[in-house]
Amino acid sequence: MTTSLYFLIGVIVALLVYAIVQALRLKKAVTNLTQEQFISGYRKAQLIDVREPKEFDAGHILGARNIPSSQLRQRYKEIRADKPAYLYCQSSARSARAAMFLKKKGYTELNQLQGGFKTWTGKIKTK
Repeated sequence: MTTSLYFLIGVIVALLVYAIVQALRLKKAVTNLTQEQFISGYRKAQLIDVREPKEFDAGHILGARNIPSSQLRQRYKEIRADKPAYLYCQSSARSARAAMFLKKKGYTELNQLQGGFKTWTGKIKTK
């Protein structure tokens, strides 16, 4: 029984360490911006919506390009590495993963909308 307990504690510790490492990597990869900060900078940058096309068509931030996270590995070169990128998804989870991927590919100025599109109160466009 004690072996099982030690194993369970080991698994929990490993998961905690993994979560901390991921959080630190994310913090290095992307800057979280409030809506006000996001608005003040995205017009001079590349605004990328990483949600799927149906979500994008239902409503997106005015001026955004849709490069779904499911297609990012094939399409990341459409995003210029020499200009800031402002990413968003529905809740910040996919945009965070997208930022980590882009960071590995050499992109440096990566920002994301804190809370994602679900918290957006600015202008939107629908199809």
